Amino acid sequence: QVQLVESGGGLVQAGGSLRLSCAVSGRIFSDYAMGWFRQAPGKEREFVSGISWGGGRTLYADSVKGRFTISRDNAKNTVYLQMNSLKGDDTAVYYCAVAKLRWSPATPTPRDYDYWGQGTQVTVSS
Repeated sequence: QVQLVESGGGLVQAGGSLRLSCAVSGRIFSDYAMGWFRQAPGKEREFVSGISWGGGRTLYADSVKGRFTISRDNAKNTVYLQMNSLKGDDTAVYYCAVAKLRWSPATPTPRDYDYWGQGTQVTVSS
C-alpha cells in the first residue's frame, strides 16, 4: 500500500516562506521521480515542480521558478518543496505525487503519477 503524507502548509503573509514535506511509504522511494502539484479554488490542478529519482534533475513551472526549490532525502523517503517570496497567486492546496514508472524522469503531466497525497493547504495573505 503506497501512502503519501504531506505536511507544512499554513497561512503566511505575502513575501514569506513555507517548507512542504511529503513522506512516502510502500514504494522504493529512491527509484521513483516525485512531483508537486497545486489546485486553487475553481481552477484545474497544475504542475509546480518535479525531481528525478536520484535528485539530480529538477523541473519547475515558470510561475515558481527562482522562488521554489524541490529536494529529496532518499534516506528519509521524503520530498520537500521550499517556497520563498510567496504571492497571493500561490494560494492553493498542494499535492505531492509519485511517478508511475520506476526510473522515469519527472514530468509536468499528472497522468504520469499514480499515487497522490491528501493535500496540504497553503494560504498567502496580502
